[in-house]
Amino acid sequence: MEVNIEKSWKDALAPEFSKEYFFDLIGYVKLAYSMGPCYPPGKWIFRAFDECPLSEVKVVILGQDPYHGPGQANGLCFSVNEGVTRPPSLVNIYKELQADLGVHPPPTGDLSHWAQQGVLLLNSILSVQAHQAGSHQKKGWEEFTDAVIQVVNDQCEHVVFILWGSYAQKKGFVVDREKHLVLSAPHPSPLSAHRGFFGSRPFSQANAYLKANGKRPVDWVK
Repeated sequence: MEVNIEKSWKDALAPEFSKEYFFDLIGYVKLAYSMGPCYPPGKWIFRAFDECPLSEVKVVILGQDPYHGPGQANGLCFSVNEGVTRPPSLVNIYKELQADLGVHPPPTGDLSHWAQQGVLLLNSILSVQAHQAGSHQKKGWEEFTDAVIQVVNDQCEHVVFILWGSYAQKKGFVVDREKHLVLSAPHPSPLSAHRGFFGSRPFSQANAYLKANGKRPVDWVK
């Protein structure tokens, strides 16, 4: 199957594109998008990969599924386009960023500047029906993004995996902790952020690890 995705990912994930589950998944997604509003826009479903080639991955932040409100999802987990109101989880991520690094957070909710520095902003499920959170679960996206995590685990060195919440932590169980750094904390949602997300200092920890392994740290504010 021909998939419009950045070349290094296309090569690494080629085995997935010929599997039956992926054919079924793409058929389901095409039908869903033809029947009513779904997010993100089709051109952005694989945006996380297009913004961050495999060879450049140094941090993985794992989300669950895209925002399901109009104009919110832009293909990068937790991110919204400039001018869009920041969702509560992103507000809390910025609060922790400010507390961790002592800096003012970015002026918008657009996290593409993270992606362009090697942060793979990966949702576990890459599409959703409007106003129906989790509506594209168990259609095949989970198997596909499991393969993505395995590829990063196997083919990259010294990557920081930031796993917020039990869902992400279970999905990241396959990561080799001797080869990579795994930072786990509660989800930044208002329902759980006060249970240990605040004060977890993921940004400074990630940069310290990257520098210790000869990699350029992420400018989280740029």
